[in-house]
Amino acid sequence: MYARFSKQKHLNILISTIFAGAGLSTFAPAAHSGENFMEALTGGKPSLSLRYRYEDVDQEGFAKDAGASTLRTQLGYKTGEFYNFGVLLQAEDVRVIGNERYNSTANGLTQYPIVADPEGTEINQAYLSYSGIPDTLLKYGRQVITYDNHRFIGNVGWRQNEQTYDAFTLENKSLPSTTINLAHVSNVNRFFGEDHPTLSDLNLNGELLNVNYGGFKAGKLVGYGYLLDYDPGQAGGFPVTASNKTFGLRFDGGTPFDGWKLLYTAEYANQTDYKDGASTVDADYYYGMLGADYKGVQVKLNYEVLGGDGVYGFFTPLATLHAFNGWADKFLTTPRDGLRDAFLSVGGTLYGTNLLAVYHDYSSDNLSYDYGSEWNLLASRKFDKNITLLVKYASYSGDTNANNVARNTPALLSPATLSKDIDKLWLQAEISF
Repeated sequence: MYARFSKQKHLNILISTIFAGAGLSTFAPAAHSGENFMEALTGGKPSLSLRYRYEDVDQEGFAKDAGASTLRTQLGYKTGEFYNFGVLLQAEDVRVIGNERYNSTANGLTQYPIVADPEGTEINQAYLSYSGIPDTLLKYGRQVITYDNHRFIGNVGWRQNEQTYDAFTLENKSLPSTTINLAHVSNVNRFFGEDHPTLSDLNLNGELLNVNYGGFKAGKLVGYGYLLDYDPGQAGGFPVTASNKTFGLRFDGGTPFDGWKLLYTAEYANQTDYKDGASTVDADYYYGMLGADYKGVQVKLNYEVLGGDGVYGFFTPLATLHAFNGWADKFLTTPRDGLRDAFLSVGGTLYGTNLLAVYHDYSSDNLSYDYGSEWNLLASRKFDKNITLLVKYASYSGDTNANNVARNTPALLSPATLSKDIDKLWLQAEISF
């Protein structure tokens, strides 16, 4: 179960395991196996999600703007339980609608800015679950894993191709007000897709622990440890010298007072080398938020630091990165001088429409020079519980100071340096059943 799988054989093994699990019915008493098994198989829940998106990118240094028109389809089926075993299967397809006018990172259209939504069809999730242990859920196979706010472990749900994990996971709620999550991960199916020539899967031995305690009136306390040991010699993967371990604490909550609610979050993590990781892997993470909620309108002042010493920047490769440090995606890879992100957000609901505005000011942790600033704006509305419409905008303005131009190599998905401006606009419609 904990063996490393080759990229070619992994999916076949996962699906074979699922059907082998279903075959456990042969060991059940004959009087119950037929009827109960068929009820579990046919009495499950199908799911369907269609998400169309148009993404426009105007990036300094490119003569042409990108215009990515794509449709993501997710089709799944979750069986009922048979002797506490269940199965979930989900397929995913991403298609270009109309002309292909963007660099997907796989289509060779490098005259356009990057929109990392390559076409492709794959098995998104395929796992066997078991709930026969009290207060415990076990899963084995390809699955979504997300912890807390997705800062360290996420599904990259914003991109059209969802990030999933080939893993064994355990969730236990035996202790009062406590949720314990454990996972062993052998492969990460990244959002670039299975067929990407260089950036498809990420093979590793990952041990994940996340413990959430909600027994405090003021909020919940989370402790976590993530140990990531990267496999050597894989195309598009991270080198073994990047292997790291991260341990941290997070406290998040709110306190009502006189019609208002005080909001607060504090988090700290330390990251060092692990296994064959280089000794230069050493950085700290800090996050603090103080805000207020009044009748559904929230104002938050945030400060996040991903440490950097000029050689190594704090690394969160499995995060839902688009959700952090601005929607323009200029900081998908932390610069070697680190990142300080001071940002103010204001959000609420007006006539049934969710509105959000965020302003970011970015600077380096090492040497304290400016990277730039960014505006983020969003409006979304849900109709009849199944349909969601969204408009979203990001505008990043880079600072052209000498350090910003000379010291920083391009981020993973931003061919321009951090001194270059970029504007992005999204129009999206999603139907889910």
